Amino acid sequence: MTTSKYMNRKVKLLTVFILSFVAWSCKTDKLVSNKHLAPNLPEQYRDQGEATQENNIGSIPWRDFFKDPVLQSLIDSAIQHNLDMQLALKNIESSQLSLKQAKAGYLPTAQLQVRGNSTNPSNNSMNGLSLNQFLKQHHVEDYTASIGLSWEADLWGKIKNQNAAALASYLQTEEAKKVIQTQLIAQVAQGYYQLLMLYQLRDIAQQNLQLSDTTLRIVKQQYEVGDITLLALEQVDAQRLSAAALIPDFEQQIHLQENAIQILSGKLPAEIKTQEQLVNVRFPEDLSTGIPADLLSHRPDVKQAELAVTASQAYQKSAKARMYPSLVISAEAGVNAFKASNWFNLPASLFGAITGSITQPIFQRRELKTQYELARIEQEKNVMIFKQKVISAAGEVSDALISIQKLKEKQQITLDRTTRLKEATKHANLLFETGMATYLEVITAQSNILQSELELAQVKKAELSAVVDLYRSLGGGWSNN
Repeated sequence: MTTSKYMNRKVKLLTVFILSFVAWSCKTDKLVSNKHLAPNLPEQYRDQGEATQENNIGSIPWRDFFKDPVLQSLIDSAIQHNLDMQLALKNIESSQLSLKQAKAGYLPTAQLQVRGNSTNPSNNSMNGLSLNQFLKQHHVEDYTASIGLSWEADLWGKIKNQNAAALASYLQTEEAKKVIQTQLIAQVAQGYYQLLMLYQLRDIAQQNLQLSDTTLRIVKQQYEVGDITLLALEQVDAQRLSAAALIPDFEQQIHLQENAIQILSGKLPAEIKTQEQLVNVRFPEDLSTGIPADLLSHRPDVKQAELAVTASQAYQKSAKARMYPSLVISAEAGVNAFKASNWFNLPASLFGAITGSITQPIFQRRELKTQYELARIEQEKNVMIFKQKVISAAGEVSDALISIQKLKEKQQITLDRTTRLKEATKHANLLFETGMATYLEVITAQSNILQSELELAQVKKAELSAVVDLYRSLGGGWSNN
């Protein structure tokens, strides 16, 4: 068997071995679930009625949960143009590149080298004397063109765990985007309901001003005929001016709120045109929350924290594998000659080399051990963060539930009070026109109904915001379909 045939056979056997080992090493297991590390969750939330896994509002797509077309347009614009969302997408792109690089860790490295040199040793040197004696030359040339391959066998799972960590990190960025989207949708919706409340407050102030105008006109007539004093006229007029001052205040807040919503939606400040009224906004009476265990799979921030645990576990295993021996197989083949004219004289100029090496780290100034210990501590920290995320998520749901319940009660009480005050104001005006009530009673009645109507609008808006908080705290908003 000639040398070239022998080399070819060894190269083929080595290639088959490497490819087989690569195929075995590249078998990527599914990421390990760490849901068992979460704290024990109860069967239902505090202040929750009968728990059921069906009809969890957190699984409702945001387009189906928010029916108002103007609000849908604002949310859609925010998802498309908000800069925080754009940054999240860029983070995903970066993580995708890191994942691709990690997957390439199974493949061998390849290098192409072309080298030529000419050496002229001293005639009085050992090299010069040997060259002159054996080759009858005073200089020597060497020309090489070769390709080299080097491959590390993943004996202990170092590369495999690096790949798993990269995959978990990539999935973290995906969940981070979902976190931003759920928060962004909640902010836009709550900002929109704040705007509707300001519209209603302005309308209430304008209606109250009209009522004050009517009262002032009557008082002026009574003053002109001498039925009341100038003090009474001045007090009624001052009360009317106080009511009028509310209107520009609410109009300013409307302008600022419109700007804030447009900026949040990635647009320049502009007017928001809507026909929706705060009193007409409705959500389903049955706001089903599912069971607390749903948070582990549906809340993106909880899932993100779990993936951080998975990534740190993989990093720890990879750091431990670095402490074990590594097997590296290298191969090099090409053409080599002492003269440029013979450089590509085949097959005489062909050469090849195959080497295998096992390296065991012994002393590296605690570097490997420190990396392993740091990875272990980081993994323990991430477990704590994961547990805290689960606890906080359950607390947010409970807070939203009690807020909705108590705000509904408060809204009904405020509505009943407003109804009674409207009747009281109507009676006060009639009695005042007939001289059976004083202007102070009229002013007091009008002031009370104004405050009650303003409070009713604020309570209604607070209830809507609590519903949005419940939707977000259950993981609602990241599903578009």
